[in-house]
Amino acid sequence: MLLIGASLPSKQPTCSTSKNSPNFTLPMSFKVKIINDPVYGFLRFPEPELIQIIEHPWFQRLRYIRQMGPAYLVYPGAEHTRFHHSLGACHLMDKALDELRTKGVAIDKEEHLAARLAILLHDVGHGPFSHALEDSIVEGVSHETLSHMIMQRLNSQMGGLLDKATEIFAHSYPRKYLHQLVSSQLDMDRMDYLMRDSFYTGVAEGVVSYDRILQMLTVCGNELAVEEKGVYSVEKFIIARRLMYWQVYLHKTVLGAEMLLTNILKRAKELAREGTKLFATPALHHFLYNQVTEQDFKNDPLHLDKFCELDDNDVLACIKVWQTHDDKVLSKLCKMFILRKLYKVIYSSESLASILMQKKEGISGIEERYLHYFIFTGETSNSTYNKDDERILIAMKDGTVKGIDEIDNSLVNKTLAGAVHKNYICYLPS
Repeated sequence: MLLIGASLPSKQPTCSTSKNSPNFTLPMSFKVKIINDPVYGFLRFPEPELIQIIEHPWFQRLRYIRQMGPAYLVYPGAEHTRFHHSLGACHLMDKALDELRTKGVAIDKEEHLAARLAILLHDVGHGPFSHALEDSIVEGVSHETLSHMIMQRLNSQMGGLLDKATEIFAHSYPRKYLHQLVSSQLDMDRMDYLMRDSFYTGVAEGVVSYDRILQMLTVCGNELAVEEKGVYSVEKFIIARRLMYWQVYLHKTVLGAEMLLTNILKRAKELAREGTKLFATPALHHFLYNQVTEQDFKNDPLHLDKFCELDDNDVLACIKVWQTHDDKVLSKLCKMFILRKLYKVIYSSESLASILMQKKEGISGIEERYLHYFIFTGETSNSTYNKDDERILIAMKDGTVKGIDEIDNSLVNKTLAGAVHKNYICYLPS
């Protein structure tokens, strides 16, 4: 992404002496940032507060975390990052807020900025390889929880800059629709990742009419809604999400790559708990040899500092070195990843017990106690639209408001509401 500077007369942020410090802020000579994005074209960031966050080392870390985890092993173009995605979602938030203001929705400048900051930082708590290692490096602590902690830390460093943004993110701000633009079934996060992931994978099914949806947004009773004439664009958005999940995000080879990554970290942690010496970067070493809980993050700021040093490079560097480790299980798993000898995967809506026994009989040279690393079953599911969650509301022409699943002849009501569950088996390639 190309960054272009242009002068902007504005109140300037305070200075800091070291760019490597977590307290880094912009120098006094601030310029507007214009970013050339391949998905939307030029993105403008005229607010110095946004640039102050973008330039912060903890946000810059997102440049080195792939948006789609190991999916690049299946879709070679999927090298885009959480940094790309966060900027894109912030751009869409700007367009959505401008549209709502033209329809008379009361959003002042502070709220506009706060909502942009909230969506900009919504993924700052992601760790290496995004969702693939969500519960592996730090167990039992979601990226949303970590994002909230990071926002709170940044807010204290920046003198309350993120007060409203943190409230919007945490769903405690009075204007509910601002939070819904950040996190709901029709938020700027989903809208951007569908467009961006479709672009970088080359899978056209993910393309949505985002401009049309944004122009149809409105507010009814403090909740986000879509005008009735935009219902077909929203249905296409929901269909696109369903297709992208089963064609891309839960593609059987992508799942095999994610499970391989998970098992590598699982084995490394087992060895670390046994006292085995492992090569690791300082940040990853911290989480391999320490069981860090959510309460630990709250009690000791060191854990969050270490987490904010982690990115894909830490994990990849270790996997390369672990290929030659004395532990045969860890070594084999790492070689499989580096050489792209990923698990083979079979999906089925039926039980896979008989296939599991058959595949186990074909494995030789691996001790029984380690077989679960090389052949195992599981279940995955995706809910394209959850009618029991916060629904997508449609503002009807007669003045009523309905959930999209309640509209006559709605595709969502008939085919897209409800989760799809599939069993899977992962096993060694022949």
